Amino acid sequence: MAKKRSGGGLTGTQQAAKFLGVSVLAGAVLAGIALPAAGALGLAAKGTVEGFDEIPSNLKTPPLSQRTTILDSEGGLIATVYSRDRKVVPIDKISPYMQKAIVAIEDGRFYEHGAIDLKGVLRAINRNAQSGGVAQGASTLTQQYVKNVFVEEAGDDPEKVAQATQQTIGRKVRELKFAIQVEEELGKKKILENYLNITFFGQQAYGIEAASQRYFSKPAADLDLGEAAMMAGLVQSPSRYDPINDIQEATKRRNTVLQRMADVKDISQAEADAAMAKPIKLKVKTPRNGCITAVDGAGFFCDYVRKTILNDPVFGKTSEERQKLWNLGGLTIRTTLDPRAQAAANEAAIAKINKDDPVAASVVQVQPKTGRILSMGQSRPYGLDQKQHQTTLNLAVGSKMGGTTYGFQVGSTFKPITAAAALEKGISPATSFNDPAQINIGENEYTRCDGKPSGYANWEVNNETKSEKGVYDMTSALGKSINTYFARLEQMAGLCETLTMAKNVGYERELGKPIKQSPSATLGSIESTPLDMASVYATFANRGIYCTPVAIESIKAANGDKLNVPQTKCTRAMSDRTADTVNQMLKGVVEDGTGTRAGLSDRDNAGKTGTTNDRKDAWFVGYTPNLSTAVWVGDDVGEKKSMYDITIGGEYYEKVCGGCLPGPIWKIAMTGALDAGQTPGFVPVSVPRAEKPKDPEKEGDEGPNKPRKPRDGKPGDTKPTDPIGGITLPPDLIGGADGRGNNRGGNR
Repeated sequence: MAKKRSGGGLTGTQQAAKFLGVSVLAGAVLAGIALPAAGALGLAAKGTVEGFDEIPSNLKTPPLSQRTTILDSEGGLIATVYSRDRKVVPIDKISPYMQKAIVAIEDGRFYEHGAIDLKGVLRAINRNAQSGGVAQGASTLTQQYVKNVFVEEAGDDPEKVAQATQQTIGRKVRELKFAIQVEEELGKKKILENYLNITFFGQQAYGIEAASQRYFSKPAADLDLGEAAMMAGLVQSPSRYDPINDIQEATKRRNTVLQRMADVKDISQAEADAAMAKPIKLKVKTPRNGCITAVDGAGFFCDYVRKTILNDPVFGKTSEERQKLWNLGGLTIRTTLDPRAQAAANEAAIAKINKDDPVAASVVQVQPKTGRILSMGQSRPYGLDQKQHQTTLNLAVGSKMGGTTYGFQVGSTFKPITAAAALEKGISPATSFNDPAQINIGENEYTRCDGKPSGYANWEVNNETKSEKGVYDMTSALGKSINTYFARLEQMAGLCETLTMAKNVGYERELGKPIKQSPSATLGSIESTPLDMASVYATFANRGIYCTPVAIESIKAANGDKLNVPQTKCTRAMSDRTADTVNQMLKGVVEDGTGTRAGLSDRDNAGKTGTTNDRKDAWFVGYTPNLSTAVWVGDDVGEKKSMYDITIGGEYYEKVCGGCLPGPIWKIAMTGALDAGQTPGFVPVSVPRAEKPKDPEKEGDEGPNKPRKPRDGKPGDTKPTDPIGGITLPPDLIGGADGRGNNRGGNR
């Protein structure tokens, strides 16, 4: 039994033996037992041991977690994101002073010994025996490097970190085994390079390049003697010798390193003394990590990029693979974000809505021919501080991509989809309905895609005001957003055909759920997202071709390899003639319809307003041939509020409508994003119009603006000499154009 000192402790010699047994010597002995060709002296020799297993590749070139850089389409910085702030650099990009300083203080005989330093072991035994405890270790720089690789692999998992650092013989033997092979296969220069890139230097900085930028705002290649000595001194205890928190301790430690460099003849004593005489002069660069640092309010777009990598199978078959790719970082991501468009969208989002208002705005822009997402703006800033009205909820997208659970009801912005379905079926834009301001239609008169009735209840459809009654054709009904007209038109086009058109133009994207087959879909009762709606209207701008939205142009890995990225998929959703016709009709909305406050005067533009029941959501979605923008305004927190008698952005609104708030926001975003020198136009087509109704006074009680008695304009309520079901059938019912009309919407 081992003898104990008075007081119950082990003797100094026993303490030293215990230290050696737990660390290097025990590891060496056990390694020698397991591998007969290797005894303790053999392990200490500069040569290596035959018969070991192949060294894992992650020890040769460890996959070090690094900063990911997210750029806009022009190469400008959006944000840097990292789990480890690190930038790997080659040895020739590291100051020679730094290389000498770290070797001098951590392993002065680094270039003279092999994987372990026998002289260092003996020195440690003697020192520890004298002190009666563990006063000095004997791990070489190579062994430290191997240990750091295991810690790096553990990441932020506390259990794995504990396993990588536990003081056991088994772990020491494993480290020693790999250290021997690392020495053989990598060589001293590469080991030193890897060590300087993996080591933690405090202040969230991993690796010498990030640390040099953090403390001195300069590349590691430019560190002078004093700076390098300070940095080398940090490795032993980054918190204790942190110059930001304790400049005196940091200075003492720096001077210790300088003296050690003089002792091993890396520098002269005069050089060491001169460096010691100078005070440490820091130029601290504050860490900027994550999408919260994004410029021009692009935090939501930045997070969308992150979600794309974490969700798209192109970046890995499993969520674990994709998460590992993101955490590893080192990526240079070139995105589709247009800096001019983003600045405009951000300006528009905050121009008329304050961050502390009871409602919020989302602005998103898409390029029609490519599906490229050009901007994502929001009235509430990106962040976690709720007291500052910050949020990380991206109102432009669905929950899978960091947004809302269900999206928002889109109101009348759905109506152009119904119009497109009708046109595709051959229904003329001149088709008109003569209705009162309120009609009732049985749900059984709408057929689902499985051939069954959509329901059996009575559907009551009301227009915005009681004055909205009479004869409307497709153009005027879009211009004035007449609900009763589109309930009728959906019945003619077919519920299934309308919802199929919605799917074809991307209405299902993000939320991933099929649209409920309800007649009220034509009035926008089904939720969607601003990104979806911008893509839907981009289909009209692109003459009927829908392109899936994309946010990433290219990705380059840390080693320079190019990664595959999601590509837009473009499919024809409708004929170019249908799209051209919708474009002409929607021009009327911004010229003299419900969207006049949004209209642009210097170029072709089109769009549609949308307001939901109780004015809980308000929209304007519009486009030019080269840009589609969706604007949503509504309550983004808790139970949705009705926007009546409300002050937003310091302005009072008796009732918020799509044209009076989202419309002007849309105009700001479009004006700022578009190039004044590029004004492409829509392809002109002649849109048939219904014949103007005759003077009611000359028609008696059967005038077009008066409800019929006992007939109320419902389907089937006809006489042989009357328009069928309140529908005026023009001569050109199956498409075509007769040259009548002025291609414009209503008269307000």
